Amino acid sequence: MAEPSAATQSPSISSSSSGAEPSAPGGGGSPGACPALGTKSCSSSCADSFVSSSSSQPVSLFSTSQVHDLIFWRDVKKTGFVFGTTLIMLLSLAAFSVISVVSYLILALLSVTISFRIYKSVIQAVQKSEEGHPFKAYLDVDITLSSEAFHNYMNAAMVHINRALKLIIRLFLVEDLVDSLKLAVFMWLMTYVGAVFNGITLLILAELLVFSVPIVYEKYKTQIDHYVGIARDQTKSIVEKIQAKLPGIAKKKAE
Repeated sequence: MAEPSAATQSPSISSSSSGAEPSAPGGGGSPGACPALGTKSCSSSCADSFVSSSSSQPVSLFSTSQVHDLIFWRDVKKTGFVFGTTLIMLLSLAAFSVISVVSYLILALLSVTISFRIYKSVIQAVQKSEEGHPFKAYLDVDITLSSEAFHNYMNAAMVHINRALKLIIRLFLVEDLVDSLKLAVFMWLMTYVGAVFNGITLLILAELLVFSVPIVYEKYKTQIDHYVGIARDQTKSIVEKIQAKLPGIAKKKAE
C-alpha cells in the first residue's frame, strides 16, 4: 500500500525539484527567456541580461538599404518628408544666416512640444486622468553612445580618412601624371562653377540630383548605359592618345 502513495507523490517531488533549480537563460529553452516557474530574481536577471546584450551591440543610424530605399522613392511619404525638409532648410540657408535658421528651427520645435505638453496637461486636468508625461516614452529611451560603438564608428571613419590622404598624396606629388592633369582640369572648371554658384546653391543642386537621377536611371537604364558606354569608349581613346604623346608615360608602358 505504501508504493502507490510514493508513486503519486513522485510527480510533485520532481516538479518541485525542477522548479527549485531554474535553467539559465539561453540553456535548453529559447535564448533569453525565463522559465515559467522562475522567481523575481530570475525575471530580473533575465531582464538585465537582455538589456546588456542589446546595449552591447552598436546600432547604426542609417543602413545602406535604408538610404537606397530613400533615394529610389520606395516609400513616397518618407522620401517626400526628408526631401522637402532638407530642401526647405537649404533654401532658408541661402536666404538667411546659419544662426537665424538654427534659431528659428529650435523655436519652431519648442513651440510644438510646449504647446502639446500644455494641451495634454489641460486634457488630463479636465478628464481627471493620470496618463503622465506625454513624452514619457521618448524620455525613457537610452540614447547614450557606448565606447564600443564610438570606437567602431571612429575605425570606420579612419579607413575613409586614410584612403583620402593617400589619394591626395598621389595626386599632388604626381605619382600618375594623367591623374594629376585630370585634377588640374577639374579644378580649373570648378573656378568657373564657383564664379556662378555659391556653396549653398551647389548643395541644393546636389540634393535635386540625388533624389532625381537614381529614379530616372532606374526607369531608363538600358538607354543610359548605351550612351554612357559610347562616351566611356571615346574618353578612353582620347586618354590613350594623350598618354602615347607624353614621353614619360610611353616609356613607362614600354618597360
